[in-house]
Amino acid sequence: MVRPMVFALAIAAVAAARPLEAQDSPSYLRDRGTGIRMSMLGTYVRQGELLVYPFFEWYADRNLEYKPSELGYGLKTDYRGRFRASEGILYFAYGIAPDLAVEVEGAVISAELRKSPSDTATVPSRIRESGLGDVEGQIRWRAQRETASRPEIWTFFETVLPLQRQRHIIGTQDWEFSAGFGLTKGYRWGTMTFRASAEYTDRQVDAGEYAIEWMRRFSPTWRVIAAVEGSQLDEISLLTEVQLHFSGHAYLKLNNGWGLTPNATDFAPEVGVLFSF
Repeated sequence: MVRPMVFALAIAAVAAARPLEAQDSPSYLRDRGTGIRMSMLGTYVRQGELLVYPFFEWYADRNLEYKPSELGYGLKTDYRGRFRASEGILYFAYGIAPDLAVEVEGAVISAELRKSPSDTATVPSRIRESGLGDVEGQIRWRAQRETASRPEIWTFFETVLPLQRQRHIIGTQDWEFSAGFGLTKGYRWGTMTFRASAEYTDRQVDAGEYAIEWMRRFSPTWRVIAAVEGSQLDEISLLTEVQLHFSGHAYLKLNNGWGLTPNATDFAPEVGVLFSF
C-alpha cells in the first residue's frame, strides 16, 4: 500500500513542476508554450511574467579581424589578432500583454587583443580593456499567433547605448539600432524558426543577424536547441543549447557558439540560470 502511494506522489510532483501551458497547449506549441519569443535562444515570456537571467559568457577567437585605425593607431590595413574576453551579463524580460514584451540587458566585460605579428603599426602587442559592456533593450511584438495551418510572426526593435565612446574592444562606441522579424512553426519533430534583421550603425543601414533554428522539448525536464546564425556572409556560427528545467520557476541554460567561418568567433560558451516570476 505504501509503495503505490509514494509512486503516485512522485508522479504528482513531476506534474506540478511541469509548466501548466505545456500540458494544455495545442500540439504545435508543445516545445515552447504560449509565450512571446525573446532574443535569448530558446526563451519565451508570457503576459505578466518576469524573467531574470544572470549568466556568464567567454569568448575565444584566434583570428579576430581589426584595423589599427579602429584602435587609434593610424593604419587602415586589415590584420588578424588573438582575442579573449569574459563577460558577466544580467538580463530581464517582462510580458506586458499577450503579444507584447520588453527586455533589457547589461554586461561587465574584461577583454584582451593580441595584435598580429605582421602588424607594423605602433599598436601595443596587447590591448586590455575592462568595464561596462553592451547595454541594450528591445521591444518585441507578436503580429500573428500560430495556428494549425499558419506560422507565428513576430517583430522586434532594438537599441544599443553608446556608453563606451573612448574604448575600442569593449562596449559600444556609437548608437546602434536594429529591427527584424521572425517566423515560427511547430511540428511533431520540433519547432522551426527563421529570423532576419537590418541594423543602423556608423550612419549607415546594413543587413543584420539572420538565423534558422530548431528546438525540441524531449521531456518536461529537457529541451534542446540548435541554430545556424550569421551576420553578412562571412560571419556564420553554429549555436547549441541544452536546457535543464529543474523547477517550475527556474532552469539551467548551457549554450555554446562555434565559428563556422573565419570572421565568426571561434568558441563562445555560455552558462546561467534563468528565473521566472
